[in-house]
Amino acid sequence: MNTPFYDPDFPYATMPYIQEDGIWCEKRTIKDQVFPVNGPALFLDRDGVIVKEVNYLHNPNDVELIPGAAEIIKAANQQNIPVIIVTNQAGIAYGYFGWSDFHSVQNRMHRELEIKDAYIDAVFACPFHQKGETPWGGHLEHEARKPNNGMLTRANNILSIDLKKSWIVGDRATDLEAGKKAGLAGGLHVLTGHGSRVGEASLARELASSKYLVQESASIKGAQKLPLFML
Repeated sequence: MNTPFYDPDFPYATMPYIQEDGIWCEKRTIKDQVFPVNGPALFLDRDGVIVKEVNYLHNPNDVELIPGAAEIIKAANQQNIPVIIVTNQAGIAYGYFGWSDFHSVQNRMHRELEIKDAYIDAVFACPFHQKGETPWGGHLEHEARKPNNGMLTRANNILSIDLKKSWIVGDRATDLEAGKKAGLAGGLHVLTGHGSRVGEASLARELASSKYLVQESASIKGAQKLPLFML
């Protein structure tokens, strides 16, 4: 169940992407980008997939793109496939950093990608966690926190995409589980970030079914072979 969230003291005016339910929902406007109605989307976890894993990344100087990330994102851009980040940010619930830090990191990441002509079309971030003393703490099994699919369904409500044709790339089995719960075609588990931890790959494989395909790759570079690029 989603716990309603509204903090009257939070400066929503200066953080316009944060909705009154506490989730960061950002649709970015990219010049001349037109998406087909009900086309596939490429969902990406951020830390460990696009940028190198830094526990509780909050310093923009620590942003480093994973090799191949910009190329995959650019390829999706060129095929008019929306690229959507869905990221858990428990560090906000813990009080390790705030939304302004998250925004600074995002801006640095966007700049690094755009230098290589690669563009993110939407960003969804969930700060909720069962632990933490902040307003975002104390939320057990929040519907937007992966492995739940709330961020993906929000993306579906904002963009004209077909979830059944879409894929997700993640370094944790929980990323792929969120994709399965959302009804995606499949998920790509990568070994960067936390992906090489004991048990992650096997947990990801266990999610495979006749309706949900699971692939594996050393990194996001392997996404070039995903079926959505062949549609």
